[in-house]
Amino acid sequence: MTLLALGINHRTASVAVREQVAFTPAQLETALAELRDLPQISEAAVLSTCNRTELYCVTDSAGEQAVLNWLGRFHNLRVDELTRCAYHYLDNDAARHLMRVAVGLDSMVLGEPQILGQLKDAYQQARQSKGLGGELERLFQHTFAVAKQVRTETGIGKNPVSVAYAAVSMASRIFDDFSRSRALLIGAGETIELVARHLHEAGVRQLTVANRTRERAELVAGPLGGTAITLQEIPDALEYADIVISSTAAPLPILGKGMVERALKKRRHRPVFMVDIAVPRDIEPEVGELADVFLYTVDDLEEVIQENRRHRQVAADQAESLIEHGVGSWQHERRIRNGGELIRDYRQHGEALRDLSRDQALERLARGEDPAKVIERLAHQLTNRLLHQPTQAIRDAASEEQHELLNAATRLLLPTKPAFETTLAPTVNRQKDDTPA
Repeated sequence: MTLLALGINHRTASVAVREQVAFTPAQLETALAELRDLPQISEAAVLSTCNRTELYCVTDSAGEQAVLNWLGRFHNLRVDELTRCAYHYLDNDAARHLMRVAVGLDSMVLGEPQILGQLKDAYQQARQSKGLGGELERLFQHTFAVAKQVRTETGIGKNPVSVAYAAVSMASRIFDDFSRSRALLIGAGETIELVARHLHEAGVRQLTVANRTRERAELVAGPLGGTAITLQEIPDALEYADIVISSTAAPLPILGKGMVERALKKRRHRPVFMVDIAVPRDIEPEVGELADVFLYTVDDLEEVIQENRRHRQVAADQAESLIEHGVGSWQHERRIRNGGELIRDYRQHGEALRDLSRDQALERLARGEDPAKVIERLAHQLTNRLLHQPTQAIRDAASEEQHELLNAATRLLLPTKPAFETTLAPTVNRQKDDTPA
């Protein structure tokens, strides 16, 4: 079986493509069940964020194509379209990619801390849906340990930055004095919480948080002295908002062109800065056509993010080194497990042959046969049975000139020096045993 990581992210696909491939929270349970039920898949986990959708699977050799085909069917997309923007990693490369994702080395904002929490959520969802077996369970646990080590031993987690920070940083280039600006935040998830905190620290004091439930919005707005409203109240609040930042999991846009046009008229066309962090998008792209609106998506934040990358590159290099060590230790443990499974299977095979020969010997003794001859026959028969398969494999390898296999057989089957030395006088005459091995 092979470990497979397959997905698309902000480097390989635009927002328009990513939002088509993203899984909503309501879809995840069904998606995991369908993915796990594919004949080629034995374990599966799904990570879906605004910047990436990734599938981690334990699969056979045909698994990559099967997963791509399934992903296309699930989202009603052509497989060739997915293939153009999808990437895949196998085994050690898949483990390395997961660890890089966990510590934020593959994020739009280098070292972004949010992704680790999102990855832990994906892990819990996969566990609850019975998508994890021993292989993925151990990989995720090992990945979380490596991520903790990276956060502890490098500076990648200091002064944390994120898409939320980048959005506020971009807004600061447009508004000289945040204390006079009013902000409307749509959503109440972790990203919006970070946005609210960054805005408050930057000087914004008039903060409104809109969410499907007022109670959840209050949890974000309350500690910062802001106001909580429901999504239905957005049209009224939009009239007063200088900054609008949205990040929800809604399947359809929340802000349409008509709603924003009406708000602009009431504002006497004072400009509005908008950032749509959501995938699928919360703000219709046509809103960006309005003369008094500055609309940005997560893709537009790349310039700010590149600045953050430069500041974090030293820590990132240290993190890469720790990850390589983590991949090596995971690979070592995996090899030991695989070796242990081979030893277990080989011992079970030997014990089965032993039990068969023993039972046949006991039957002969019960029939009154000569005990010495029974023991001699038992020893001869057991030896034949134990050596038959390796002997045939060595003959085949020799005929095909498989020198590496022959060298391995020599190392595995022959001791470097005799395991024991003894001289026994034969007590009975050996007889040819025609019993099949």
